[in-house]
Amino acid sequence: MADTAMTATFLAVIGGASLLAVTARRLRPSDRLPSLEGWALADRSLGAGWTWLLLGGTIYTAYTFTAVPGLAYGNGAPAFFAVPYTVIVCPLAFVLLSRLWSVARRHGYITAADFVRGRYGSPPLALVVALTGILATMPYLALQLLGIRAVLTAGGLYPSGATGDLVMVAVFAGLAVATYRHGLRAPTVISALKAVAVFVSLTAVCWLVLRRFGGFGAVFDGAARALGGTDAAHSPLLLSPEQQPAYATLALGSALALLMYPHVLTAGFAADGGRTLRKVSAGLPAWTALLALFGFLGIAALAAGVRAPEGGAEAAVPMLVDRLMPGPLAGLVFGAIVVGALVPAAVMSIAAATSFVRNVYVEYVHPTATPKRQVRVAKAVSLTAKLGAVAFVFGLRDQDAINLQLLGGVWILQIFPAVAVGLYTRWLHPRALLAGWAVGMVAGTYLVVREGFSSIVPLDTGAGPLEIYAGVAALLLNLTVAVAGTAALARLGVPRGADATDLPSHLMAGRRPETGANNT
Repeated sequence: MADTAMTATFLAVIGGASLLAVTARRLRPSDRLPSLEGWALADRSLGAGWTWLLLGGTIYTAYTFTAVPGLAYGNGAPAFFAVPYTVIVCPLAFVLLSRLWSVARRHGYITAADFVRGRYGSPPLALVVALTGILATMPYLALQLLGIRAVLTAGGLYPSGATGDLVMVAVFAGLAVATYRHGLRAPTVISALKAVAVFVSLTAVCWLVLRRFGGFGAVFDGAARALGGTDAAHSPLLLSPEQQPAYATLALGSALALLMYPHVLTAGFAADGGRTLRKVSAGLPAWTALLALFGFLGIAALAAGVRAPEGGAEAAVPMLVDRLMPGPLAGLVFGAIVVGALVPAAVMSIAAATSFVRNVYVEYVHPTATPKRQVRVAKAVSLTAKLGAVAFVFGLRDQDAINLQLLGGVWILQIFPAVAVGLYTRWLHPRALLAGWAVGMVAGTYLVVREGFSSIVPLDTGAGPLEIYAGVAALLLNLTVAVAGTAALARLGVPRGADATDLPSHLMAGRRPETGANNT
């Protein structure tokens, strides 16, 4: 059980998050009538500081901060794919997010499916983009709750039985209510507390680890011996040649997939300008450094002799914290990680609700819905998504959520051709994109399930099996079908829908075309 000081500090951090959520309405209050743009995107009014906090707090989830060190604790070097992956995200965000923001702001788009609908004039393609986003987001939302439970359990803050479940529901309830009332503004203000708490607590933990072991070299050598090696150079802490293709494709594929998630795009669309997004993208490596240090703590847990439960490697860092730190500081760390889950969970529920309302409810159920009704339905769907995630966590095994999230990463990557490629060229035919999406979804799901829900799959190249990320393999099939299908449909003269955007229809060499006067 947790001591009194740890519990008090933990409750203080959670209480602070709840108080901040209540004040969310003061973040650039607006006299405008209720609208989905106002509730889901904070009226696109966030400056560089708030956008950096929100986007970083949304991308770097609590489960990331426990799963990456857990993977390092169990497998060594492969866990650090998350570092180059998040580094690759920064230039991609610099280029893609700012361009997509400009088009979305000019035409009133709120979701990626809105853009696809306008770019290709294809309601079916927009629908599959929206549904894929929702499908991939829901298990990701459930994983945030799993991250909270892992932290609370490791810190002795999660009583057994129904009492523990009530503790987690109570932690989650405050933000759920604030998000229902204030929309994206609630996780935005809490992201400030997340950044301060996580950066401060991580600095303290790393300082204690280095002080105890006498430096980075001693930590890595101790972890190497725990993994069966003699030193860091002769252990699983370094990649073997056979692991390198999997490492590289997993980093690349994860980076391409991340920017397609609805919650990441929602956080980006809330910025007040394309220039703001470019500034924020240049500052995101600070969050990547944070993630690398969390991975290092997984190595430190090995060196310290932490014994995580079977199948629960994500508890390694919380157990290390509990062992090394005094109660008040340990409570701060646990509170920081829990708050780290609340921000992305709130944004995910908002993004899923917005996609449903804009691209399913308004498009197919109630086309004449007023802005006020759209907001009301989005609030209800957002709350339902959170309740569904709670029920999922309590009703199914943890591994089920993890397996579905692995599939979610493969699935969301299949909308990359329609969204990202569509920003630069309209050459691909919408029907060919639909066919490519279907092939990619089926192939990716088959590959992952065939390997026992492993995202790394072997491909027979003739010179022996080559292990790569299943999402990349499925995306290559997707693009092949889309390109071949476009050529065939063009030869047959099959018409395509009208383009409602002002983007160029084909790739243009030389200077990037202007994307609107509001790109400030």
